[in-house]
Amino acid sequence: MTKKFPATRLRRPRSSDWSRRMIRETSISVDDLIWPLFICDGIGQEIPVHSMPGVSRLSVDKAVEAAKQAHKMGIPCIALFPSTQSERRSERGDEALNRDNLINTALSAIKAAVPDIGLLADVALDPYTIHGQDGLVENGNILNDETVGVLVQQAVVQAAAGADIIAPSDMMDGRVGAIRHELDSAGYQHVQIMAYAAKYASGFYGPFRDAVGSGGILAGDKKTYQMDPANRLEALREVELDINEGADSVMIKPGMPYLDIIRDVKEAFGVPTFAYQVSGEYAMLVAASQNGWLDQETVMAESLLAFKRAGADGILTYFAMEMASLLDR
Repeated sequence: MTKKFPATRLRRPRSSDWSRRMIRETSISVDDLIWPLFICDGIGQEIPVHSMPGVSRLSVDKAVEAAKQAHKMGIPCIALFPSTQSERRSERGDEALNRDNLINTALSAIKAAVPDIGLLADVALDPYTIHGQDGLVENGNILNDETVGVLVQQAVVQAAAGADIIAPSDMMDGRVGAIRHELDSAGYQHVQIMAYAAKYASGFYGPFRDAVGSGGILAGDKKTYQMDPANRLEALREVELDINEGADSVMIKPGMPYLDIIRDVKEAFGVPTFAYQVSGEYAMLVAASQNGWLDQETVMAESLLAFKRAGADGILTYFAMEMASLLDR
């Protein structure tokens, strides 16, 4: 039966707030949020990231305080990224394996203070290398298998420090299976892997690189291992490989420009699927809001809802605390 106007009026259910809430198809809750934090050296440090207004690098003690606040607000998980000082960077990123590096120190401190919040640790070498690449470099080429050999060690060190989720962001082939094997062999069968399964070579990462200190040192680009933004079907192949190698969940990065990929992945595989609302997405919305062109609270909520509508089970977002506060209100 075909319903037509005027018998059918689609505005009718939209006419009042209670009715709109009652028929709403998609919702977002605090349980959907993962809050990324940048960790820096020192004590009592809270250093603003100028390209990400409202975001700061935090010393470990400040990160512990932030984790306590996040837990109080009901945020289930935080993700940690280091701002490594230049003197600790090297050609091979050896600082990644230091059990007392920034991330491992923060993992241990937060887990001791807030044992019930999930901790996600990023696995890649770019925060630790002098060239800013995610892997080992030889004659200008990014070495795949040799890099994986280092990443598995990094993952085990992070698990030992208290990471609940290992998130390889490097996009090397075969790294998920190798990390899963090494974690299991080391007795960390309980530690999850959230694979950056479809990570694109995007122009939206600039502010993040500023935050971790890699922006001015990146030699070349990352197009030989991160995905071509033009490719959709290749993302499904990448995700399938990571699932088959043992990924417990997968991530699409960036978020908003790749809503179609989120939908494709969720429909094709039905696994826990996450979106990363990356630094450039955040910076655009905040900058436009500061100029009076957008209402920050409105576009924040709308953008995060879009990820859920596309099929994401959760979102890594720098808006996590702000959104949690809005939901609490």
